[in-house]
Amino acid sequence: MFKYYILALFLIAIDQVTKYIVVTRMEIGEQLELMPNFLYFTSHRNSGAAWGILEGQMWFFYIVTIVVVGVVVYFIQTNRDQPMLQLGFSFILGGAIGNFIDRILFQEVVDFIDVYIFDYNFPIFNIADSALTIGVILIIILILFEDSNGKGKIKNG
Repeated sequence: MFKYYILALFLIAIDQVTKYIVVTRMEIGEQLELMPNFLYFTSHRNSGAAWGILEGQMWFFYIVTIVVVGVVVYFIQTNRDQPMLQLGFSFILGGAIGNFIDRILFQEVVDFIDVYIFDYNFPIFNIADSALTIGVILIIILILFEDSNGKGKIKNG
């Protein structure tokens, strides 16, 4: 079971190291082209949630994150027979804590992954956001493929 917490710690570490590099080596708004017309590193700050919603509501984010972390730890602990579910929750745990650290330190989240899909500039995000998204998608897939007995149709492990 500790491997799920180790994965969350790994995700937090990668998230924080990449954000540290962006904060210390790039000016806000500075952009590095990685793949022309597709992928850039753009130094950006977000004081809200996804797409900047609820901007400046730090106390709300603090409370929600503490509740989410508690619920996620509970689900990791109580679903020992469902490793894929624990995996999804470990991604959520790592992502939630990664962005929580930013909110505590800076009262905003450091974002830098900037993707263009055709002419659409997707909102800038970070490793923690990616981990959260992967975890939620994995859990949704598991829920969609769960049979009436509560046993996942996806082979675990």
